[in-house]
Amino acid sequence: MSKKLNVAVVFGGKSGEHEVSLMSATSVIRAMNKEKYNIIPLGITKEGHWMLYNGPIEKIESGEWEGISNKLLREDPQHNIFSVVPMGGEGVALSVEGIPPNLGEQIDVIFPVLHGPFGEDGTIQGLFEMADIPYVGAGVLASAVGMDKVYTKKIFEMAGLPQGKYMVVMRSKWRESESTYVALIEENFQYPVFVKPANLGSSVGISKAHDRVELIKGIHEAAKHDRKILIEEFINCREVECAVLGNDDPMASVVGEIIPSHEFYDYEAKYFDDGKSKMVIPADIPEEKALEIRAMAVKAYKSIDCTGLARVDFFLDKENQQVYINEINTLPGFTRYSMYPLLWGATGIPYDALIDHLIQLAIERYEDR
Repeated sequence: MSKKLNVAVVFGGKSGEHEVSLMSATSVIRAMNKEKYNIIPLGITKEGHWMLYNGPIEKIESGEWEGISNKLLREDPQHNIFSVVPMGGEGVALSVEGIPPNLGEQIDVIFPVLHGPFGEDGTIQGLFEMADIPYVGAGVLASAVGMDKVYTKKIFEMAGLPQGKYMVVMRSKWRESESTYVALIEENFQYPVFVKPANLGSSVGISKAHDRVELIKGIHEAAKHDRKILIEEFINCREVECAVLGNDDPMASVVGEIIPSHEFYDYEAKYFDDGKSKMVIPADIPEEKALEIRAMAVKAYKSIDCTGLARVDFFLDKENQQVYINEINTLPGFTRYSMYPLLWGATGIPYDALIDHLIQLAIERYEDR
């Protein structure tokens, strides 16, 4: 019988998507096969403290995990909880202070269930690379590009993927002269427009502005989260999504459609509307349009050199059926009821098998590198 893998599930983090991460991590830990994996829950508080958690799984989602965890990060800034240890043969493993000896004090694979800055943007992926440990998901480059919506759009332009009109407003410049940028936006766009922080997910900080008052309010809100603010044209569309899985030869899932309970699929509609938003899987669209979207999803995935997983979001214009790419999410929501695992479930890969597949992809990429 093969040895059980020691898998560290890292959750929480310093971003505005901390609570979403707790939901995703709870689902992942519950679904992981305990016959295959020794699970090591590592939580990161909003202040950036790393903590080893050994309590009930349900207390992760509620946030109570912090009160019953062992803090791993000491106040001494020179102290590092991580160390690289020999594996007895070729290669090394990551050791984390405080992990019980019966787990061999080695982590075989890290499963980061983190969303947003400091988790999805390449920063923590760089730490895992330096520690020389396999980890689930995209590498440093793809994570960084995928997190920054401005640079994602630039890459998509180079790849020839159609997208809506957009404009970037720097927070510092906005503060210098709001009126200048309001005039520039109104010159180039018609209301309504979408206002977004460039480096955040889960629809945090996003608003739909129908007039100048809402535009100014929306930019101020987005500026709380990022120094770069995106202004995007409104497209009268259906919101459709496609999941991608794999390394060098990725595959696309069936296409799903979001029918939001709010005017658009914002943070509240995604996570706190008690099921009022609808996910239609597969989407009720012509087969040739679904194939077009799936091909575009794989093209977008490859364009940023993504590995592991990503969810690619699209707009399907209601008037002319034109497909526009919206964004790519390299660590999408991963609760059992999130779109990414639901899309794969409808394609034939159930939730627990999807987790197994992602762990194997992490090991495959590590060995290939």
